[in-house]
Amino acid sequence: MVNLEKIREVMAQQLEEDKSRVFVEISAATLEAALQDAAIQLGVSARGIDYEVLQRGTSSFFALQKKEWRIRAYEMRKGRKKGASGSQAKDEVAGEFEEAQLPEDRNGEALVFCAVDGVYLKITPPIGDGSQATVDDAVEKLRERGITTINEQIVRPIVTARKGEYVKVGMYKHNPSNDAMMSVDITDQEMKAYLYVSPPGPGGADISSDMIVAFLKNNRVSAGISEDRAREFQDHPVYKQNYLVAEGIKPQDGADAKILYNFETDRSKIRLKETASGKVDFKELNLIQNVVEGQPLAQKILAERGKGGKTVTGKYLEAKNGRDIPLPLGKNTKLADDGVTIVAETNGQVLIINNKINVEPVLNIEGDVSLKTGNIMFLGTVFVSGNVEDGFSVKASGNIEVKGTVGKSELDAEGDIVVGQGIAGKGEGFVRSGKSIWSKFIENTRVEAGEFVIVSDGIINSTVSANKKILCQGKRAAIIGGTLTAAEEVHAKTLGSFGGASETVINVGFDPRSKDRFDAVSANLLSAQKELEEVQLNFNTLMAQKKQKKDFSEEKELALKKFGERQYILQTEIEEMEIEVKQIQDYLNTLKNKGKVSASVKVFAGVRVVIRDVTEEVRTDCKATTFYLENGLVRYGKYQGPDEDMKKVPNGYTAD
Repeated sequence: MVNLEKIREVMAQQLEEDKSRVFVEISAATLEAALQDAAIQLGVSARGIDYEVLQRGTSSFFALQKKEWRIRAYEMRKGRKKGASGSQAKDEVAGEFEEAQLPEDRNGEALVFCAVDGVYLKITPPIGDGSQATVDDAVEKLRERGITTINEQIVRPIVTARKGEYVKVGMYKHNPSNDAMMSVDITDQEMKAYLYVSPPGPGGADISSDMIVAFLKNNRVSAGISEDRAREFQDHPVYKQNYLVAEGIKPQDGADAKILYNFETDRSKIRLKETASGKVDFKELNLIQNVVEGQPLAQKILAERGKGGKTVTGKYLEAKNGRDIPLPLGKNTKLADDGVTIVAETNGQVLIINNKINVEPVLNIEGDVSLKTGNIMFLGTVFVSGNVEDGFSVKASGNIEVKGTVGKSELDAEGDIVVGQGIAGKGEGFVRSGKSIWSKFIENTRVEAGEFVIVSDGIINSTVSANKKILCQGKRAAIIGGTLTAAEEVHAKTLGSFGGASETVINVGFDPRSKDRFDAVSANLLSAQKELEEVQLNFNTLMAQKKQKKDFSEEKELALKKFGERQYILQTEIEEMEIEVKQIQDYLNTLKNKGKVSASVKVFAGVRVVIRDVTEEVRTDCKATTFYLENGLVRYGKYQGPDEDMKKVPNGYTAD
């Protein structure tokens, strides 16, 4: 059974074959001569040629203007045998296509035309498996016209040649009064012209295609004349019937302007994402369409001008131009320099609101982040009025604000993160901020902040790192259990717990990210320096051999070149790594005089305080204490109150 998919496969294959087909364009006085010339150039037989007629020739004696035949010829495709290659269905479809492309079989014909200056005979060649016209067929056609004076010797060479053009074969007694008569009928609001012809009487002349065209032009028909129909009438006249020979050109109204959108305009469509194993991830609903600044959002296709028409008498018929429409420019969008493309002015979500394209830099989630919304990924700021449920993630290039709680989830923002009711990660949650994090509490969660972590109620059994400070200040501002790391300061009301049930480790005075990067780059630098020493040694040895010109082969020349290139690469890499190492060292040196841990109420025994590379384990409970580094020792000092950073709030928010 042939289905749509099979047809597509065959069409694709035929397209590839068409691209590789060689064709030639030939001009000749007759169609047969053109085909013979094409066969020679393509190196195939005339029956193995498929061709298109680009221009029909007119070479009869009574033609008003002679034209050559012009064709484009190809080598005909050979039919595929069933089962020769590919599937049976493919062969079946290919066979159907080939049958449709092959011309239908047609017998050769003998055509007689009686002109004013004599009798003409045309023998058309057969098509496909059609039979050839014979001498008897030609003689019979002449007799039907009452012409008996032309013998077979004159007719035979014309029949044999089968050139498909009229050839004068003799004279006849012409009676002008019995010539075929023409009239024209213009109908359908002058959009059609019909020819009505009375047959010629005895001795009367036939009507040629050129005579038809000239007659029509002399009788008001000046447009839409079909020369093919006129030629067909000449060969196969239709008498005493209306014969369509001209059609007017209908006006074509221009297409209206339209907008082509580069995003999905139907927000109800859910595009589920499959995993590598083929399973559907129902958390990835892809409901948000993120765009970046400068991204093309839509293009306007300008309205088209209408194309005027014409009646067969030459009257102009006006067409309507397409209607214009305004550009749907909305908030945070602009028009590109080309005047037809709408682009985003900022990062965010593209939406159609009130039939206008808008880019919203803030995504408002009414309710919870759950199966209803799926995971959120947004190029802007995300505001969640509810909670972020377990197992879901929110990622944003701007800020993230959650009014409720964050569970065993992932939050990742380039800006600030604000959580109104706290973070309870259940040992698997992860929150990362490029700037600062504010939360009521943090429990059993891994947290990373580019600047500050500021909590009102406390941090419990969590791994928290901040490139500046970790600050806890509130009624229950306690740090209990976990590992906290800050470059500058950790501040809370209480540190640790009674009896040291949960291990609490406080690290300050160094930036963990910078320290890790420093260690990695230093190790790479040392490795590169060692490799450079070996490369330079090998390079210098080969250079010395080359100067002495002793047995320096092509292979050694190639090795010398490779060592030289590697030496240059290593020197460049070492230079870049030395610059980076110095930059990190300078930054870490700025932290020398920083690094303190403060508790305004109490520090429980068992808390471990690490300032830079010095560790102090608190052995007895102490009150209102600030730990700092002095002379290589961690000192217990008088409690130092909070600085202005304790009042810090995120941009665009109040202290409440």
